[in-house]
Amino acid sequence: MSTTAIIDYGVGNLFSLCSSLKSIGADAVVTPDEAVIRAADRIILPGVGAFADAAAKLRATGLDKVLIEEAQNGKPIMGICLGMQMLFDESHEYGIHTGLGLIPGRVIPMAGYIPEGLKIPHIGWNPLILKGEKHPLLRYVNEGDCVYFVHSYFASECEDAVIATAEYGREVTAAVACRNVMGCQFHPEKSGPVGLHILKAFCEM
Repeated sequence: MSTTAIIDYGVGNLFSLCSSLKSIGADAVVTPDEAVIRAADRIILPGVGAFADAAAKLRATGLDKVLIEEAQNGKPIMGICLGMQMLFDESHEYGIHTGLGLIPGRVIPMAGYIPEGLKIPHIGWNPLILKGEKHPLLRYVNEGDCVYFVHSYFASECEDAVIATAEYGREVTAAVACRNVMGCQFHPEKSGPVGLHILKAFCEM
């Protein structure tokens, strides 16, 4: 059976995600162990909280290098929420912070981009707007299917990688893919059947 490693670096809703994967029959493990991560067939990078803190924790474990090497080896990798943001070149969350550089682009605040009067963080269910030819990650998703967001920042200057957006006053990046590296700004593990379909599609890669 193929395995999915969920990286445990002290940040993220790890066990909810693991439970969601197991509910669809996936063999998933939450681990900080480099050998287990390298042996897995695919990797998920979760994350909640502040970019700088999460990036520092990931680097302190040395797992940033593991992720970059496994991505270069062609292994399927998916970032979720802050984990997705960390895949980009940099974040402008309280300063400028370096990301993993696996997807070209930068993460910027929603404040000043979305219309005034809309609450930040953006919390709630929004329909997906699919972009271009449907990506394999979204093979079981239909235009307008709703997913659950919690975020104050979003990926920008990454048009070539965007596979879905959502509208919150203006369009914001919802899902991205660059070769074998993918990301969801929303939380699949909190997005009901639609989220489980996305996790299923990832586990088939």
